[in-house]
Amino acid sequence: MPKPKKGARFGGSASHQKAIFANLATALFEHGRITTTESKAKAVRPYAEKLITKAKGGTLADRREVMKVIRNKDIVHALFAEIGPSFEGREGGYTRITKALPRKGDNAPMAVIELVREKTVTNEADRARRVAASQKAEAAPAAEAEETVVEETVADAPAADEATEDKKDA
Repeated sequence: MPKPKKGARFGGSASHQKAIFANLATALFEHGRITTTESKAKAVRPYAEKLITKAKGGTLADRREVMKVIRNKDIVHALFAEIGPSFEGREGGYTRITKALPRKGDNAPMAVIELVREKTVTNEADRARRVAASQKAEAAPAAEAEETVVEETVADAPAADEATEDKKDA
């Protein structure tokens, strides 16, 4: 016999919790980011990521499974036409949760859950390339500065020696 998960339900009943998650996922796909409580954001994350994984598949069966959850056909179309294909090279990790300031009325911990739009592999490669270039750029002027300081010191030293010799002769 199936047993419910331990812990409190959002909204009180199973059907209300299901509706809350469906509405949060719909809003997330519609707007790209939503602000909600930390616990709701953490709970809706796997729910939304499974829907995105189905959208990546793109089959009719996947579309019907998503339509059971998200009732808005425009959002489902956007999910399958835009959001799913944008995550084609990524295996999970489609959403990001960032903590926000507590809610003003009851001081509830808030968070922003958003779809991750940038591609990680290219961004990491670009970041590594920029860091390497900046380190080379910082090292090159420093080396040139050291060389010029050494040359000036060497050039000043004989002149100073001649000046001291002139004073001794006089």
